[in-house]
Amino acid sequence: MNWIKQQVANVAGTQEPIYGPSAIQSVAEQAKSTPYTELSKADLKWEAMKSTCVETQTFYIMANSGHIGMVQVIYSNVVGIHTTCQFNTKIFYPDDKTPHLWSSDALDEAGFDTDKLSFHADGCAMTLSKDGNSYTIKSVVNEDSIVNLTVTKTAPGFHAGKDGTSFFGSDPNNPWGSMRHRFWPRCHTEGTIITKAGPIDFKGKAFFSHALQGMKPHHAAAKWNFIDFQSPSFSAVMMEYTTPPSYGSTVVNVGGLATDGQILCAGSGANSVEHTKVTKDTENDWTSPEALKIVWRGSNKDGKAVSATLAGDLGTRLDKVDVMEKVPGFIKTLVGGVVGTKPYIYQYSPQKKLSITVDIDGIETREEGELFMEATFIS
Repeated sequence: MNWIKQQVANVAGTQEPIYGPSAIQSVAEQAKSTPYTELSKADLKWEAMKSTCVETQTFYIMANSGHIGMVQVIYSNVVGIHTTCQFNTKIFYPDDKTPHLWSSDALDEAGFDTDKLSFHADGCAMTLSKDGNSYTIKSVVNEDSIVNLTVTKTAPGFHAGKDGTSFFGSDPNNPWGSMRHRFWPRCHTEGTIITKAGPIDFKGKAFFSHALQGMKPHHAAAKWNFIDFQSPSFSAVMMEYTTPPSYGSTVVNVGGLATDGQILCAGSGANSVEHTKVTKDTENDWTSPEALKIVWRGSNKDGKAVSATLAGDLGTRLDKVDVMEKVPGFIKTLVGGVVGTKPYIYQYSPQKKLSITVDIDGIETREEGELFMEATFIS
């Protein structure tokens, strides 16, 4: 009966009934025995599901010039009936004066190579190299942001547990939904994004995320925290979501800490994000963060305890995104019509740099770096 109720919610776009926390099999359970698994080239394959899903490959870039950029391909399937692909670009400028640049374009003739490791469409390509160590991203679909970038990993990629996936459903052997994240936490970037004001050199550091939501987004998560911290020696990344009450408001956290050539620790269940200071947004009643504390915990390959802490004020917000105004129409189709659903994304990069404290077997290192953070509230 629960499966029938869930399918009705999928088709009608309604909220799901209360199944309780037992209806999510968190990746944190896998991580108890296998904290994380390093990614192979084959793990970067697009799933391109034929049922309801949103799949994304996203590159977050911190340029040496101070610019922050995001380039993304979204593959979406609505109830197995309609498939859409979108290419998004966003640029934040370091002068705190120039308005950020946002481009979002529907893609025609979208497809994949034989192995589903590379994506292509008219005027757009996201191509994985033969050795599986770098992506080239090229797009001429929008004259406001012509993209030509190469992102090369400088540390191994990973997912939490054995397969990086949390499953949703009252029968663990027959789940009706899923959520998966795979990361390259530490990368080097070369190339440009050409705007109407001229080219921007995006040489710098990057983080790559491949995410798959095998269900309607608002059914899987009610809120999110996304963390990307890059310093000369360390990369600390995290994706945390809290399920709706349908699944017991369960918190699922996937994160890791890397340095050049190695993962220092990674996994799910031991990490945390806390909004230590918040303010109420009178426009929508969400309490957006003003300060936060983030903790990563785990062990390295030698079994030595590793932890990292990042805390401080977020400073002036970069942007507040009303998702229902800004996102492509197919996402509105997935989310729209649900009572109590009012998704907003709050984006930050502190003007005053924060420092991370890394402890490896009792030896502490403190280092200043760049933080990009998103807090998303859906329902």
